[in-house]
Amino acid sequence: MFEVRKLSQQDSEPAVCSSSNNVFWWWKLRADGDYSFSSGLVTEQLDPFSLVADELSVLANRLRSMVIAEVPKLASAAEYFFKMGVEGKRFRPTVLLLMATALNVRILETTTSGVETTTNGVGDALTTELRKRQQSIAEITEMIHVASLLHDDVLDDADMRRGIGSLNFVMGNKVAVLAGDFLLSRACVALASLKNTEVVTLLATVVEHLVTGETMQMTSTSEQRCSMEYYMQKTYYKTASLISNSCKAIALLAGQTTEVAMLAFEYGKNLGLAYQLIDDVLDFTGTSASLGKGSLSDIRNGIVTAPILFAMEEFPQLRSVIDWGFDKPENIDVALEYLGKSRGIQRTRELAAKHANLAAAAIDSLPETDDEEVRKSRRALVDLTQRVITRNK
Repeated sequence: MFEVRKLSQQDSEPAVCSSSNNVFWWWKLRADGDYSFSSGLVTEQLDPFSLVADELSVLANRLRSMVIAEVPKLASAAEYFFKMGVEGKRFRPTVLLLMATALNVRILETTTSGVETTTNGVGDALTTELRKRQQSIAEITEMIHVASLLHDDVLDDADMRRGIGSLNFVMGNKVAVLAGDFLLSRACVALASLKNTEVVTLLATVVEHLVTGETMQMTSTSEQRCSMEYYMQKTYYKTASLISNSCKAIALLAGQTTEVAMLAFEYGKNLGLAYQLIDDVLDFTGTSASLGKGSLSDIRNGIVTAPILFAMEEFPQLRSVIDWGFDKPENIDVALEYLGKSRGIQRTRELAAKHANLAAAAIDSLPETDDEEVRKSRRALVDLTQRVITRNK
C-alpha cells in the first residue's frame, strides 16, 4: 500500500510514496506551496496516452461515425467536438482503455467440489470481443461527457470551449441542447447493445447524477454554497461519477470480482475528484489560452469552488461577499483579494493530492500479476494521478 508523508517547506528530503508493485513517486511541497513530482519508476518512464494511442485513433473514428445524423444541421452540431483537432485530451477514454488492460488478470473460481480453477486468464480473458465491449464503454462515456458539456455551456451561457467558440455560441442554444440530447440517445443505443443490465444501470445512474449535480449547483441555498461537504458531493455527481462508474463497468464486463470492481470505482472516483479540484485552481491561476475557455468563469457565474471555500475558513468575512453574489465586478475583486491572502489555492492542491494518492492506492491494491502488459497499464494509471495534479491546462 502507499505511504505518504507531507513535507514542510523546510524539509530537505522528499517524502516517498511507495508501492509494493515497484512503482515509486517522490512528492515534494515546493516553497510556493505547490507540489512537484519526479518519477523513480524502476522501469522506463511511461506515457499513458501513447500506450493506447492506436486504440484512441480507432475510437475517435468510430465516434465520428456514430454521431452521424440524417438532418445536416444536427449532424454538424453533434460532431462539433468530435472533429479532428478539437476532440479534447481524450482523458476518459485513455483511463478506461488502460483500466481494461490493468484488469486482465486471472480470476479464481471454486467448483462445486471445492477445487479452485482459473478463468479469464491472461491470454484468454482479453478476447477481441471483450475488448470491443470495453471500447464501447469508452465511446459511451465520451458521448455522455460531451453531451454534458453542450448542456453545461447553454446553462452557463459560455462562449468558448476547447479553444473554439462553444456550440451554443456558434449555432444557438436550441441546437446545442438538441445535439446534447442526440448524443445521449446514441449513447443509450450503444449501451443497450452490450446487453448487460448491471452496466446499463451504472451508466444510467451517471446521467441521473449529472442532472442532480447541475441542479444542486443551480438551486443551492446560502448555507449549501458555503459548505465543503455539499461542494464535494456536487463535484462527485458532476465530474467523478462518470469516470468512477465507467471504470467499474470495465471491471464488470471483464467478469471481475466485486472487490476488484470497487477498486476500479475508487480509482475513478478519486481521480475524478482530483481532476476537478485542479480545474478549480486553474480557473483562478490559468489563462483563457491555456484553459481553452474563459478564466474566472466559475466565480463570474456565481459558482463557489474549493479555493474560495478554503479562503473563507481563514477569512470568515468572505462569507458576506459570497452572500452578496458576484454580479458586481467589485465583489469579485474583493473575493480575489481574500483568496490571494489565504492558503485557499494551496489547500485545494493538497486536497487534490490526497485524492490522487487514494486513486493510486486503489491500483496498488489490485490482485498481483506477473504479466508485463498488465503491470505497465497499472503503472500508467498511477502516472495519470500525478499528471492530473501537476497539469496547467
